[in-house]
Amino acid sequence: MSDVTIYHNPNCGTSRNTLALLREKGVEPTVVEYLKAGWTKAQLEDILKRMGAGAHQILRTNGTKADELGLTDPNASDEALLAAMIIDPILVNRPIVVTPKGAALCRPAELALSLI
Repeated sequence: MSDVTIYHNPNCGTSRNTLALLREKGVEPTVVEYLKAGWTKAQLEDILKRMGAGAHQILRTNGTKADELGLTDPNASDEALLAAMIIDPILVNRPIVVTPKGAALCRPAELALSLI
């Protein structure tokens, strides 16, 4: 089992590029298609802790109902965002790479290099 995990959407070019970049560097990550697998609160909290970030920093707004749901409001709580992300996994931006060195939203893909 790999100590590198990528939370991946195969329909996303940046996600595909990040996965390809990891493989080019000799890393075969555990690939989690989060739109199929979904999220748990514990997973999201762990990722955010590793990133040193809040839920707003991983919120996907393009092509989602984030604005309609009031999630783009700076006053929306992390609890509200996490609850929405669990219900609708597309609200989490991608790709997220997690390694023993930490975690990052890898937009651009090259951000993954700092984690391997």
